[in-house]
Amino acid sequence: MPEDALRRGVAEFIGTFTLIFIGVGSIVAANQIHDPSLIGIAIAHGLAIGVMVSALGHISGGHFNPAVTLGFLVTRRLKAAEGLVYWLSQLAGAAAAALLLQELLPAATTSAVKLGVPATGNGVNAGAAFGIEAVLTFFLVWVVFATAVDLRGAFKYIAGLAIGLTITIDILFGGPFTGAAMNPARAFGPQLVGSHWTDGWVWYAGPALGGSVAALLYHLLYLRPEPVPPPAFEPAVTE
Repeated sequence: MPEDALRRGVAEFIGTFTLIFIGVGSIVAANQIHDPSLIGIAIAHGLAIGVMVSALGHISGGHFNPAVTLGFLVTRRLKAAEGLVYWLSQLAGAAAAALLLQELLPAATTSAVKLGVPATGNGVNAGAAFGIEAVLTFFLVWVVFATAVDLRGAFKYIAGLAIGLTITIDILFGGPFTGAAMNPARAFGPQLVGSHWTDGWVWYAGPALGGSVAALLYHLLYLRPEPVPPPAFEPAVTE
């Protein structure tokens, strides 16, 4: 593996690992202390991503999410081989974090919340959950492109904050209905380690659709090169 690909892959592994370790860990902890606060869980996920985007964004772009990487692929900002490195690193980081949580925490605490695997709830079926996840991921990828991709955006100043806060507000709404994963890796790690696959397609198809639409729309509206106007007519200079 080329050195640059290795550096970016490790950054994506660590960032995704952090999201699952802190995000799932906050769900386990909240349930353990009998205070399953949606606000606390939302903030934990948002801060984990915000901190890691700020810390590692200059190395890999701070995707930490296969849906974000897909947005970069469909807009041709990553080559296919690079995207594969990102996806493998993200999924491996998610699985490693979920496995470590299961090993470090008492089994009763992790099994009580099914290792934090996202799930439908409060009357929302799989079809509706797919739609919600698509919309929530649209918001996330839209903000990524607006702050971290657009050269006119504010990457140096608020990209990590804006992306983290988008995850927070998405969870504040979507958490009770779909788990608000917005991220196939966020679902994959707990699903794989805990063997919880009910309606699993929702957290892959929904983010893939929402992320792709957001990336393509932002690219077409704001990032395509502006057409070069024809040169202004200049009358011949006469002596």
